[in-house]
Amino acid sequence: MFGRIGGYEVLILMILGLLVFGRRLPEVGRSLGKGIVEFKKGLSGVQDDIDRAGIAADDPSKQIPSNQA
Repeated sequence: MFGRIGGYEVLILMILGLLVFGRRLPEVGRSLGKGIVEFKKGLSGVQDDIDRAGIAADDPSKQIPSNQA
């Protein structure tokens, strides 16, 4: 039904974005950038946890102690 977005459509979307956000557009862009950075930091943290768990599984001397009561 809908094809690829061309140059004309992108131009219309940019104009609509300017009309909707106006002067707040730089602020919206900054917030979006900060959100992307935080998301990447979160992914990096999860990857580090996975890597540490993989090392602990391979080497019993480096296992993470579990809380057993």
